[in-house]
Amino acid sequence: MPMIMPIRDLRNTSEISDLAHKRQEPIYITKNGYSDLVVMSAELFDKFARVNKIDQAIEDAEREVAEGAPPISAKIARKKLDEKYYGQV
Repeated sequence: MPMIMPIRDLRNTSEISDLAHKRQEPIYITKNGYSDLVVMSAELFDKFARVNKIDQAIEDAEREVAEGAPPISAKIARKKLDEKYYGQV
């Protein structure tokens, strides 16, 4: 269940930091009863950023194919990645 806290609780920065690291999930901060901010540990933010980067790459590839770019097989993709990162294979 998501953790929700009123904005006045932001005064307890050490406590919020401990909670964010312990729970490893976003803490939703409300202002006047409405969602206002989200606080999370740096580790969790990095995880979200990595997932978002992967999702964005998939979305970009799907858009390219929808716009007419020819899809390639996994075998060819793997060969291109091996060449890019390991030189001639």
